[in-house]
Amino acid sequence: MKLQKEILAILEKISGIVWGLPLLILLVGTGIYLTFRIGFLQLRLLPYSLKLAFSFKQDKRSEGDISHFQALMTALAATVGTGNIVGVATAIFLGGPGAVFWMWVSAFFGMASKYAEAVLAVKYRVQDETGEMSGGPMYYLERGLKQKWLGVLFAVFGAIAAFGIGNLVQSNAVSTVVKSTFNVSPWITGVLLTVFSALVLIGGIKSIGKVTAFFVPIMALFYIIAGGIILIMNFDLVPAAVSLIFTDAFTGQAVAGGAIGAVIRYGVARGVFSNEAGMGSAPIAAAAAKTDLPGRQALVSMTQVFIDTLVICSITGITIVMAGMYGGDIPAGELTTSSFSHFLGPIGSTVVALGLLFFASSTIIGWSYYGEKCFTYLFSKKVAIYYRAVFVIAVFIGAIVNLNVVWAFADIMNGLMAFPNLVGLLGLSGVVVHETKVILAKIKEEKEELKQSA
Repeated sequence: MKLQKEILAILEKISGIVWGLPLLILLVGTGIYLTFRIGFLQLRLLPYSLKLAFSFKQDKRSEGDISHFQALMTALAATVGTGNIVGVATAIFLGGPGAVFWMWVSAFFGMASKYAEAVLAVKYRVQDETGEMSGGPMYYLERGLKQKWLGVLFAVFGAIAAFGIGNLVQSNAVSTVVKSTFNVSPWITGVLLTVFSALVLIGGIKSIGKVTAFFVPIMALFYIIAGGIILIMNFDLVPAAVSLIFTDAFTGQAVAGGAIGAVIRYGVARGVFSNEAGMGSAPIAAAAAKTDLPGRQALVSMTQVFIDTLVICSITGITIVMAGMYGGDIPAGELTTSSFSHFLGPIGSTVVALGLLFFASSTIIGWSYYGEKCFTYLFSKKVAIYYRAVFVIAVFIGAIVNLNVVWAFADIMNGLMAFPNLVGLLGLSGVVVHETKVILAKIKEEKEELKQSA
């Protein structure tokens, strides 16, 4: 027990270093650099990108395994998780209301990073021995940047991190919330979650794509509608809450000593934790999409950050600021529940519990695919079944055991994923710019054709 505590203390110290200011600056800095290089594309083409993402049109002529929409939903399944509920609450608890503003800032520039990741993922993807598409940082680091050792590093970090951020912590969150809200034994939750995961994962990316395309929109809409009801019913409080978020972002008055650095750090850190922009995870799903051009899927992929942070996280953040409970004795983990209950009564805690249940469950599905692709890159497609088996077993273990040491280690791996990926994004930014010109020219051509046929 003493040894376990000592190991945990060491791992938490390393995690603090990995997730320190240098990584956060590098993540946001890369997003800013890419934003200027692609000419603020995330602002100019957001309406078009959202229309493309939700068009539901199947591109049957192009190579790929799943549709644009399924690729987006798989990526959203992995990112929309505990970060959207607990992560936002922690940011406000530690950094004050102003942290929400810096979440927005990191998300805006993160959209450029997500766009670049998807461009490179599709550009350098390969077809494996079973005919499935494989892509992501490990492939564009090897085939684009010609640095296979960086691809191997990313794959090692990703395969391990999937068990932490995408498995153990999520199944533990599900069993905890089900126990506290519905008084169901973690063992029962663990069994049900394990069976659900196994049934989905056994069919590979096509099965994952179909399930997430059905599951994710429902869970996201459920939370958005519940949060939207709070905002509409208490619309008179919204302007003051938004104003406080903006003013506190530059004063840090809600933090002891007015530490503006803390406001920025926690806002950016939790924003990145939620949307994973620059981490290199989402492009693994983007690489499986049926698309004619890398830029087209990339435009769809960048809407993931918009939906995750600028929509879902904003609902959580504004609701918490409106409730005004963040400065009291309520722990960060219970802040969202208390805020929703403040406005909706007893039903508020149920809404948050169900939101967390759905979000965390979907994250397991999305991250299983990421981890498996990293694992098969290191070894071969033949061993994929073994990775899936271990991953499914870990779902059950996470639901019934508190594995702090394993989670701390996986958290470090998750942070380390970003370094090789960011090297790839910066080193291949010229390719991103070229592919951006190609898709812009194609969009212009399609608009002209539409005008002529009208």
